[in-house]
Amino acid sequence: MLKLAPAAPLVALATLASPAAAQDYPMHVAAPGGEAVIPAAPYQRAWDEFHFAPARRAGDWLYISGVVAGPRPGEGHDVEAYKAQVRRAFRTIEGLLEAEGLTFADVTMINSFHVWEGPNFTGTKAQQFEAFSAVKDEFMPPPHPAWTAVGSTGLIAETGVTEIQMIAYAPQVSRR
Repeated sequence: MLKLAPAAPLVALATLASPAAAQDYPMHVAAPGGEAVIPAAPYQRAWDEFHFAPARRAGDWLYISGVVAGPRPGEGHDVEAYKAQVRRAFRTIEGLLEAEGLTFADVTMINSFHVWEGPNFTGTKAQQFEAFSAVKDEFMPPPHPAWTAVGSTGLIAETGVTEIQMIAYAPQVSRR
């Protein structure tokens, strides 16, 4: 079963489903070398309006578009609130992986983009990195994937603190 946090954003712009006819999800759209994956209705808007795939398979690899962690209205900006926001983002990624029959054990690469100094997180760079790393480890026990963490001055989502992109090894199997 696909697990998605309620209204979990892939990107802040993709939080609402488009008013399309009922679809069966996950949807798989043929693409060169693989397929685009639209795992659930909330991601349809990303595909329809912003023209990106929440996830894209290329051969034996699944590329997951960035998922933003940051406060929603009324949420705190401290370390503990940030940990909850990162957990929500990881649950969203978990749903994307599950749509393809994968788990975090299949993830080979993480790219995370951090706004170290911004209005949506009140801690230090070290506190943010430690909090992110601790939550990552809740979802991803050893063996650890490769990981690049990059500092940024901002993300597409105004309240974004961190955007998380992943690549998973996903040997093709027939779904049909």
